[in-house]
Amino acid sequence: MSAGHGHGHGHAGGRHRWRLAVSFVLIGTYFIVELSFGLLSGSLSLLSDAGHMAADVVTLGAALIATRIATRPDTTGRRSYGSYRAEVFASLLAVAMMLGVALYVVLEAVARIGGPAEVSSGPMLIVGAIGLIVNVVALLLLRSGATESLNVKGAYLEVVADTAGSVGVIIAGWLVAATGQSLWDTLVALAIGVFVAVRAVSLGRQVFAVLGQHVPEGVDATAVAADLSAIDGVRDVHDLHLWTLTSGMNVATAHLVTSDPSDNHAVLDQARDLLLRRHHIAHATLQVEPTDHRGCDELGW
Repeated sequence: MSAGHGHGHGHAGGRHRWRLAVSFVLIGTYFIVELSFGLLSGSLSLLSDAGHMAADVVTLGAALIATRIATRPDTTGRRSYGSYRAEVFASLLAVAMMLGVALYVVLEAVARIGGPAEVSSGPMLIVGAIGLIVNVVALLLLRSGATESLNVKGAYLEVVADTAGSVGVIIAGWLVAATGQSLWDTLVALAIGVFVAVRAVSLGRQVFAVLGQHVPEGVDATAVAADLSAIDGVRDVHDLHLWTLTSGMNVATAHLVTSDPSDNHAVLDQARDLLLRRHHIAHATLQVEPTDHRGCDELGW
């Protein structure tokens, strides 16, 4: 007797795994370059953007891991939903890294204000320009996959933010070169740090919503219940639960009370089609019950 079933069929992220892999190598290599030159030049904006890139390396790595795990069958019989939550836990690690980087950058920027810090603008301009090229290449790689997979879309949006960071580094380098004032590097770094912190908080809220099994974003539980109740033959809907397994994978369970047991097959087909077509819920477990069924109201939770 099988405890579960395969979860990798038609996985959109898997088809674009090579795009994620190439982007991961590009971003990872550039992160090492940017961190090294940031330390050598003393540029806080380079260091702050390198910290941002480090978080993105984790995000891309998590996306790669998720696509690999999604196509791997469970041989233990204990993971009935597969191991998709690995992506969520990796995202939680990325949140912690981003908040740590943002805190360091903001504290360092405040400490440098009014200080005699010397910053070399040459490396800032060169590394910033290289970063812009790397990010644009990664954007082109991930763009098509972002329209099919939320996992790839998340990585794509991360690279969009990286591109903005590279532009910020270039602007800071140009201002330092034009004015001779290292304060511009500090101010741009402070802006990047705040930007990273805001993104970290936003991502953290999404992660905790998934771990807390909240109703998926964009799904109205009341509307789902009303639509199921409107199906011919359905007299009542109860024990409706809606949650997200991982990015782009919404799950539902519900009990449907029918007036005529002979309609159960049609009701089940209509309900599953409705959830998929109208509410984009592909994985639904539905229990169809006769009107005289008892026991659901005896549950304590």
